[in-house]
Amino acid sequence: MENNNGNLLISFLTGAVIGAAVGILYAPYKGSKTRGKIKHGVTDTAHDISERLKHAKNDLSKSAHDQKKAFDKKLEATISKMNYKAEDLISALEGKLEDLKNKNA
Repeated sequence: MENNNGNLLISFLTGAVIGAAVGILYAPYKGSKTRGKIKHGVTDTAHDISERLKHAKNDLSKSAHDQKKAFDKKLEATISKMNYKAEDLISALEGKLEDLKNKNA
């Protein structure tokens, strides 16, 4: 879903830039003024894209951090559960060993 939103955003921005450039090129202004407008439009678009990338990076970093925390919790719970099972297994084996010692004595 995020990939579709990213593709949609890129498509929208590309269309906006192309539309703005075509509109400016057909405007009844001098070439220097038109170039200035194009430069300003490109600068604004680059700044907008940069800001959106920063937000996406921050969101991705937060999501990765949250996923890591969730994984660490699950890992800790699994290790704890395995530790209890190992202790139960050791106790059972010690009991069997004691039974075998008693039978062989």
